[in-house]
Amino acid sequence: MTSPTRQEALAVLAELCELSSDARLGQLLAHLGFLGEDQTGRSLWDIDDEQLLAVLYHHRAELVRRAQSAPNPTLQPSGRS
Repeated sequence: MTSPTRQEALAVLAELCELSSDARLGQLLAHLGFLGEDQTGRSLWDIDDEQLLAVLYHHRAELVRRAQSAPNPTLQPSGRS
């Protein structure tokens, strides 16, 4: 049986895949490894599920903030008169 923490981590990982659809899964996992090392001082191999979940939530918050602050191209002036 999968633990609730692991299920939650997989759900957040799925959200990250949607938020960063231009990145391949391997790229996303590598990026999470770097973030995990930065935030915990431990490699992805040694991060426990709760720590990884915190890294996933942190990265999701970053991507959501970035998406909210990005200009909406449909609302930009086209330069046409």
